[in-house]
Formats: sequence, C-alpha cells, structure tokens
Amino acid sequence: MTFRPELSRRDLLLSSAGLGAAAVLGSCKSGGAARGPLYDISLAEWSLHRELQSKRMTNLDFPRVARAEFGIGAIEYVNSFFKAFARDEEYLKNLMGRCDEHGVKSLLIMVDGEGELAHADDAERRKAVENHHKWIDCAAFLGCHSIRVNAGGGGDEGEKMKRAADSLVKLAEYGAKSKINVIVENHGGSSSKGDWLAGVMKLANNPRVGTLPDFGNFHLGDGQWYDRYKGVAELMPFAKAVSAKSHEFNEAGDEVRTDYRRMMKLVVDAGYRGYVGIEYEGDAHSEFDGVRKTKALLEKVRSELSA
Repeated sequence: MTFRPELSRRDLLLSSAGLGAAAVLGSCKSGGAARGPLYDISLAEWSLHRELQSKRMTNLDFPRVARAEFGIGAIEYVNSFFKAFARDEEYLKNLMGRCDEHGVKSLLIMVDGEGELAHADDAERRKAVENHHKWIDCAAFLGCHSIRVNAGGGGDEGEKMKRAADSLVKLAEYGAKSKINVIVENHGGSSSKGDWLAGVMKLANNPRVGTLPDFGNFHLGDGQWYDRYKGVAELMPFAKAVSAKSHEFNEAGDEVRTDYRRMMKLVVDAGYRGYVGIEYEGDAHSEFDGVRKTKALLEKVRSELSA
C-alpha cells in the first residue's frame, strides 16, 4: 500500500467515512488537555518497555492497555516499538482504529536511533535530519502534535548548540507543512544540562521547536547530576510536553527521587496546561503497578495544587 504522508488523520477519516466521521476525530487526534483540570495525564510507551520487549504486548495493544488497565486516554509512542511500520499505511490505519475503539488520543512519537542531529560531520547531520522526516509524516498521519527528538553529538558544546539548533529548525520547517512540532528531551550528554538545552531553544527561535522536560534525565556521567528542579525550570518556558519520570515509591505513595509537589508546581507556575506523560522506568514495582502509582501521585498533586 502506498503511504501518503500528505493525507492526514482528519483527511483519512473524512474521506473513508464521510462527514459524519468528524464526530469521532477527537478520540485519537492530539492537542492540549481539555479546559478544566490543571493538567491532564498521558502515558509514555516506555513505561511498558519490558512488556513490549518480551512480546507480551505489541505497539498495537498500547491503546487498549492504556485505557483498560489505567483509565488513560492519551498516549505517547516510542518509535523503536514499530520502527518497521513508519510508512506502512495499513499498519497505521489499524493503530488508528484501535485508538478510536478505546477512545485514546495519539499525542507524540519519541524518536530514537535515527542519527545525531548535532553531529560534527555535515553529511551525517543531514542524513540524521532526513531520517526523521518519516517520523514527522507518521506523526501527522496518526494525528499527533509532535515528535520528540534527541540533540546528540560530540565536540565543543558551543558549536554543538549551533548545530543542534540548525537541525531542529530544518526539521521544524519540514514539520510545519503538516503542523507537527519538533521537541527535544533532556536525554543524556549536553541535553541533560538545562541551561545548554535552553540555549539551543533560544538559538532555534522557532515556534515549532520546543522541549519535553523529563523529571529524571539529568545524569551527567561519573556520578554527577544536574539539579533536576533547576533543569525543569529552565526548560519549561519552551515545553510542549512534560515527562513525569518515576522509579520507586514509598509507603505514602511518594516518588523517592523526585518531589512531585515541588516539580509539578514548577510546571504549573510556568503556565503549562497540557498533558503530563507518565514514564515509569523503575524495577522496584511491576510496570503496571509503577504506572498506577505514578498516576495516583499525579492526581493527588493535581488536587492539592488546584485547591
């Protein structure tokens, strides 16, 4: 089947089911959280990476599991779990149908393994940019608002910042055709320094380039950590998504590494009102229990901050 990236989810539904399909567009189409709650809660697919890697579930099961197991109606994909299907229209239609069946929105695709966007070699960097195009097309087809990318690369941090910004702008220009944002997570290397990644955002200076602040990804190597609260505060002015990283919970239901009340106050005080994505990454609890505990904590903190 020929993949047509210019055919959006909305176009597909309207053309395949007539104007009446407009009534169901909201079930998988992404966007900001509905007005009402201080923030809404989504689920990052990496929370279930052991289930997926062991083949106990597949990417096609993700919408059902999010809704049936956790009562969550918005999801964030990881490209490695359907890497062979980025341009497979039949597969993507199947995935969209399952989203519709379970009333789940597709928010974004986390993209890994497609090259370094801040690579020192011009040819390698161009190749990396081109490699991401298919995921922008895929995100548009599924009705997502963004792809999450990495700002990896070696060399001098100042030069790397310029190269990363240049690549992000190129991707944003490509994504603008289908209204897809390009957002960067603090995800190792220089990107785990909040001030460095904020500097990339300022250099890029593009409305479709933003951040995905992750509560936990501030490890700098050799046992050194960037202050996570400082880092999130630095990244929030550019945030188009937020990742609530969790590893372990105490008997009171609090995450042991991150003060969620302090962190979510930073998020809310920055004016962010979008989805906050659960990303459980620990092994102290089962993946299903870890997701449930993270959701319960986010709901509890939301109630406290809303009071």
